[in-house]
Amino acid sequence: MSKELEKAGLPVALVSAMYPVAEQVRANRIVKGVSIPHPCGDPSLPQDLDARLRREIVQTALKALESEVAGPTLFTPNMAVSG
Repeated sequence: MSKELEKAGLPVALVSAMYPVAEQVRANRIVKGVSIPHPCGDPSLPQDLDARLRREIVQTALKALESEVAGPTLFTPNMAVSG
């Protein structure tokens, strides 16, 4: 689906814990997610750390949307969210 949106001129940042699969299907902007059931956060973390992690993933996705890419590119959030 992301490739079709890109063809229509809409940049897409795909957040996925299964980033190797996203690379295989040639998604352009791939943001590394946390886990399959929770790609955009970690509910096992304390609430404040989970919020910081989610914010970092979203900020990474926004940076990916601003970036020119020529094929599959992996963007990795800084997931060091220790207190």
